[in-house]
Amino acid sequence: MDRNSAIGMGLIAVIILAYSIFFMKGPEPQPVQQKKTATTAAPAATTNTANDSLALAQRAAQLGEFGALATGQNQTTVLENQVLRITLGTQGGKVEQVELKNYKTWDQKPLILFDKESSQQEFTFQTKGGRSIRLSDLFFQPSAVTSLTVNEKPAKAITFTAQVAPGQSIEQVYTLRDDSYEVGYQLNFRGMEGLVAQQPIQLTWTDELKRLEKDIKQNRNHSTVNYYTADGSFDNLSASATDPESEKVAEPVKWVANKQNFFTAAIIAQNNFASAEVSSAFNAEDTTQVKTLQSKLTVPVADALTGKANFTYFFGPNDYDVLKNVTDEFDRNLELGWGIFAWVNKLLIIPAFDFLEDFIGNYGIIIILLVLYIKLILSPLTYKSYISMAKMKVLKPEIDAIKEKHEGDMQKTQAETMALYSKMGVNPMSGCIPMLLQIPILFAMFNFFPNSIELRQEPFLWAHDLSTYDVFAMLPFTIPFYGNHVSMFTLLMTASTILYTWSNNQVSSIQGPMKFYSYLMPVIFMFVLNSFPAGLSFYYFVSNIVTFGQQALIRRFVDDATIRKNLEEYQEKNKGKEPKGGFQKRLQEAMKAAAEQEAKRKKGTK
Repeated sequence: MDRNSAIGMGLIAVIILAYSIFFMKGPEPQPVQQKKTATTAAPAATTNTANDSLALAQRAAQLGEFGALATGQNQTTVLENQVLRITLGTQGGKVEQVELKNYKTWDQKPLILFDKESSQQEFTFQTKGGRSIRLSDLFFQPSAVTSLTVNEKPAKAITFTAQVAPGQSIEQVYTLRDDSYEVGYQLNFRGMEGLVAQQPIQLTWTDELKRLEKDIKQNRNHSTVNYYTADGSFDNLSASATDPESEKVAEPVKWVANKQNFFTAAIIAQNNFASAEVSSAFNAEDTTQVKTLQSKLTVPVADALTGKANFTYFFGPNDYDVLKNVTDEFDRNLELGWGIFAWVNKLLIIPAFDFLEDFIGNYGIIIILLVLYIKLILSPLTYKSYISMAKMKVLKPEIDAIKEKHEGDMQKTQAETMALYSKMGVNPMSGCIPMLLQIPILFAMFNFFPNSIELRQEPFLWAHDLSTYDVFAMLPFTIPFYGNHVSMFTLLMTASTILYTWSNNQVSSIQGPMKFYSYLMPVIFMFVLNSFPAGLSFYYFVSNIVTFGQQALIRRFVDDATIRKNLEEYQEKNKGKEPKGGFQKRLQEAMKAAAEQEAKRKKGTK
């Protein structure tokens, strides 16, 4: 490993360490049993106590024209397809519970994305008489579940109606297609132009995210409110913030999503929400809830009066193939990285992973084949990097002689070294550049593995879940920056990285402290990656072994004698010729000029 290659690796390591801070996770929290929730309950208005009767009468008086709708008993109706089970309540006519049928929680319970105790969706509108009416204060009458066809797919629908007066009603219509995570929703104010004030309807959605994953800290670091504006801008609250976050969006908003590590609950407007206010907070001591997310969205009342208040709920997994077909930029709810890193995942990693998934059921084997696929693509860069290091090693005697000749004069040493490189046809940057070109794939993997729902709860060898860290052994104490568990895949990755570094140093010219640091970096990464997903550590372990094998194969066919012969042939062929233009020539000229300037300065000081 030459000096430039070492510097390149050092830069990559620093970038990775800084990047990994955003994904750091703490020790595994102790399981806490979630609070039990009732699936149905009679509202306080139906009790027989005098106090409740008085409160009911007062509330009915406050509702004015809507007072007759304040009494009733909550009844639930289920709307379901192959992947979703939606429970709807007559009090408010709203979604009370969502179950994703094809998934389980980390402790193998039915995956309830939210229930009526953890999530409250409140539509509020104003009357011309100055009253504020909440739909949850009204009792609706459900229709029978009907079958229909939506976009050429079978679907089911149910309508909740609150009859205010003859010719005046509030309707809420829910539609669920087969095999879909999307729920159509319509809010209609029929014949209510004389009752409703021309002020926006406000939807307040408070979602106390239920704990669905083993590693609650990782889940919190990937849970936030995402939103997309009408002008095509995606934004979100900071997922890694430890303090409460909030933001007001004055411009129209297309959709808002309560995004977790692997699942998302969202509402999408067919037109737009007029404005939005989003917030996020959490209690670090509460291990039953991840975060509390809240969105306050405004809907033009004219949309409800004219049948244009149409929305779509999304309750489903953060699966790229699912999200990309929902609406514009909705796949951003899956964290695939920034800019080029996201495109590497979309165009290179995910298609290959999906292809392998169609034929292979073992995800450990899929990761191994994915490594071979990536290594095949990167093999030209691997070869070029190895040859560059080997050239530096072959030229080491000449470089050492130059250093000895100009001992203490760094500029002359560098200038003459660059002249040697030019004469022998060696580009000193060729060892660093191939490593830098691999950074997009490196960072793409840092986003792919922690967010890949395909790996969720998939076992391999001793790891019970490749989407979180493997626990080979629990420690009776906590090591700072390491944790209270031992990840065997991380240890294997560390050992293989040290082996890979040793292999590189056999053909490098690196000496002194830089050589020590090359062995120190794998140990640092052992601490950083101990709480990262087992799938990521396993990927890098296999990648190191394959790279080691590639270098051993190259070494069999390209030895030092062959490289020395090629360099001498280049020197003989280009003897007497001016060096070609380009970066290397400009660098050589700059060093030569600097050396001359330094010589003049020293001469002037005598």
